Amino acid sequence: MEIDAPVVADGPELYRITRDSGVLDVNSSYAYLLWCRDFSQTSAVARVDGAVVGFVTGFIRPDAPDTIVVWQIAVDASQRGGGVAGKLLNHLLDRVQGRGVRFLETTITPDNAASIKLFSALARDRAAEINSSELFTADLFPDSHLGEDLYRIGPLDAA
Repeated sequence: MEIDAPVVADGPELYRITRDSGVLDVNSSYAYLLWCRDFSQTSAVARVDGAVVGFVTGFIRPDAPDTIVVWQIAVDASQRGGGVAGKLLNHLLDRVQGRGVRFLETTITPDNAASIKLFSALARDRAAEINSSELFTADLFPDSHLGEDLYRIGPLDAA
């Protein structure tokens, strides 16, 4: 498996993996193309034999340049359970820490035990604190979306 920054041509695969997950919020296909172009340095894709099998998208918070926000992380069904998500997160953190990033933030719905476990393991493995708090309550969403809790990990030291 190889992990590197996404390129625009990866956008359709990010869309497909998200759609096929059955649990992630699916953005427009256009959004994934833009993400691969404009946020490639704060995102990563995992490839097996050249095919995208997982990704993490993120951005540096404009008002907190020491913080990367992980927007989405997903792994193709064929690769789940093999540690791909953890490898993607570690790769991404290793890349952005040179830019002064010391904290990671992400939001997780309270029912997403797999993501809570993933980010808790990341914090443990990096000997960093992890804190959670309510960020967006369900009543803020115009649809049936659950509330989103903010998970903040850090400060991070190089692995």
